[in-house]
Amino acid sequence: MVTLGQGSSSKEDERAHIIKDRSKSRMSRWLDYGSINADGPWDSCPTCQGIGRIPRGQENQLVAVIPCSDQRLKPARTKLYVCISVVLCLLFSSLVLFFLFPRSIVMSPIAFQSALVYFTPDTVEMTIKNNVNISNQNFVAVTIHDLELQVLIYETVVGKTKLANVTTIPPLTQRTVSVNTEIVIDDRGLNNYCKSSAIRIHTLFFHLQMTVKVDYLSHSEQLSTDTYEYIECGSNTTIPHSMGPN
Repeated sequence: MVTLGQGSSSKEDERAHIIKDRSKSRMSRWLDYGSINADGPWDSCPTCQGIGRIPRGQENQLVAVIPCSDQRLKPARTKLYVCISVVLCLLFSSLVLFFLFPRSIVMSPIAFQSALVYFTPDTVEMTIKNNVNISNQNFVAVTIHDLELQVLIYETVVGKTKLANVTTIPPLTQRTVSVNTEIVIDDRGLNNYCKSSAIRIHTLFFHLQMTVKVDYLSHSEQLSTDTYEYIECGSNTTIPHSMGPN
């Protein structure tokens, strides 16, 4: 009787021990992640909370640890994409520099067009018309303003013209600017020279100085040109007569 009782008790203890080990194995597989040295106490995984998957709504709050040897850290064609990006940036920069780089504004010499001569008892008055061509070699429009033209005879100013707003020149375009200048000659010797009927040719030698200001691409510069003209002053007429540029 005693022997049977002990055998029965031993089998029950062994069965209970087996059940306990199986339960512990299942708990460690599905619910517990354990300590570093595999010793207790066993705790629930803080990421999945023992359910084996990430709860909804926490995907954007968790950080995954990926080994350095993972292929996802070495995407294919990385060098190709980097080279294409660098080439596109250089191409875009070159185009910007090509189109926005300031180019020169060319102003041609002054060309004489016509003259009106008036005789008064003490003076000789003239209205001369001159043209100047201004060429814009930029890819943006330029503004021409503050034009000033003065006429000299032997270093003496006999006429002056000022224009505040002149014109706007579109990109890669040339414009012709016409300037009318009033000249008054009150020198007695020059008056007698122009009005004398004993002299066939009454030619005056004029020195013209022109300056203009140009604005483009937040940049301002001043252009200037000098020229010399021979103008007939012996005809007292109100009809303009053309003379070729000299």
